Amino acid sequence: MAIIQIVLFGIIASILYILLKDIKGPFAFFIVLITGIVIFLAVIKQLGQIIDLIHELGKKASIDGMYIETILKIIGIAYITELGANITKDAGLGAVASKIELAGKVFILLLAVPIIKAVIESILNFLPTS
Repeated sequence: MAIIQIVLFGIIASILYILLKDIKGPFAFFIVLITGIVIFLAVIKQLGQIIDLIHELGKKASIDGMYIETILKIIGIAYITELGANITKDAGLGAVASKIELAGKVFILLLAVPIIKAVIESILNFLPTS
């Protein structure tokens, strides 16, 4: 099972970090960085199945492909932003992490604007005009 390998990899990396952080601080941080990237890449492989399922469900529900693509981009931005923010927090750079999170939120909002506009237009079409 892939999750067991990922968890074991994370635990081993954590132990190495704890052992090396006082002796070789910069090297210990690289262990954290590489561990985060490796786990992220392992998870990305699994996301392909989820993306295919979302596309299939979108077709069955007759949802415009643009909306599905936008939602998938938003999910991707959220995960990448979280990974980047967590890595910078681990490095002790909380201020940079908060800026990364802000940037992610702004990009998500930019992608969501067309969907929000379409929802508002749909609601307005249902309302009677005077």
